[in-house]
Amino acid sequence: MGKQKLSPEAAIAKAKRDLRYANTRDREIKRADAQKKRRNTKRDLTGLDYDHNTGRFTSVAHNRGGTQSKDKPDGTKQEKKQSR
Repeated sequence: MGKQKLSPEAAIAKAKRDLRYANTRDREIKRADAQKKRRNTKRDLTGLDYDHNTGRFTSVAHNRGGTQSKDKPDGTKQEKKQSR
């Protein structure tokens, strides 16, 4: 999936929205928790991110793709297809 093709104004607005979301209290707590778990582990975590939904380290692609549990209705399109 390539980069979004946005007008300059839309790109600026999106950057502001994304930053506002990234700095919410919930995201700050998750980011700090993931960093702590990363520091405290003995494994090589190259290419892995901590997934707060599964409670373990998963590939970056899997984690960024959305890993909602099956009972959450707001999962990704791919997860909705799998649950059918």
